[in-house]
Amino acid sequence: MSIRIGILGYGNLGRGVECAVRQNPDMELAAVFTRRDPKEVRILTESAKVCRIGEAEEWRDKIDVLILCGGSATDLPVQTPEYAKLFHVVDSFDTHARIPEHFAAVDASAKEAGKTAVISVGWDPGMFSLNRMYANAILPEGKDYTFWGKGVSQGHSDAIRRIDGVKDGKQYTIPVESALEAVRNGEAPELTTRQKHTRECFVVLEEGADAAKVETEIKTMPNYFADYDTTVHFISEEELVREHSGIPHGGLVLRSGVTGWQKENRHLIEYRLKLDSNPEFTSSVIVAYARAAFRLAAEGQYGCKTVFDIPPAYLSAKSAEELRASLL
Repeated sequence: MSIRIGILGYGNLGRGVECAVRQNPDMELAAVFTRRDPKEVRILTESAKVCRIGEAEEWRDKIDVLILCGGSATDLPVQTPEYAKLFHVVDSFDTHARIPEHFAAVDASAKEAGKTAVISVGWDPGMFSLNRMYANAILPEGKDYTFWGKGVSQGHSDAIRRIDGVKDGKQYTIPVESALEAVRNGEAPELTTRQKHTRECFVVLEEGADAAKVETEIKTMPNYFADYDTTVHFISEEELVREHSGIPHGGLVLRSGVTGWQKENRHLIEYRLKLDSNPEFTSSVIVAYARAAFRLAAEGQYGCKTVFDIPPAYLSAKSAEELRASLL
């Protein structure tokens, strides 16, 4: 039996989920829910329906897992607890500082409704989180370092676009090379947030918008830009399309640690991602965790989960026997 998937929101992430579902033969896309007029939304899956968000409740018995593809700034804090009352859900909430409160809200809704919810799925939080956890367990005496980019952050770009006066925008996260090299050289430096990354924003203003006000609002935005050296460029819509239409990203998780009775041996664990398409890779991770959510729900494991709570085998379409034979 195929796992029936629903998509809430059909932007870059939603389109990526649709493509990822097609690559997983044990899944099928049932419906896409959108704020827009469904007649104006063209999806690629001929067998799936396009519906208004308000119709989602009518699909309670026709969807196994609903994947929420909204932004972390304003959409997911409201949508995930709301739809966890109706469906098993997966989201990609990526505001790290607010994950505990988001977890609590979603957990309460999902447990009350007898649903399974998986939050903060993607590559960071998500795959990077797992690698940090594994490295901490293996090298308990050491330090963690995470570097993002150079690449386009979907969450930060979305946060820019929510500012009054902004018509469109892209944000690049850029590692500070000297800091990365110090870690790789085994220096175990103490690095502040500002010392590890810079942020560069390319913004298209609405006509008549106050550029200085928008720049100040970007640079002082808590959890997104306030702790970084941030550069804001105001450009034309044509230049944004011409020079910044792609959505590449990537990054590294490193842990520098020591072993031995006298701590005489140094070790460096490094996990790297280099992505042509941030949303398509994120979507691929989400879809794997949708399979896990389906399996957890079948076992009656309700409430909110994160990547830390889910056995790796639950992500794979392969059986336990196949995994042992081919990957172990």
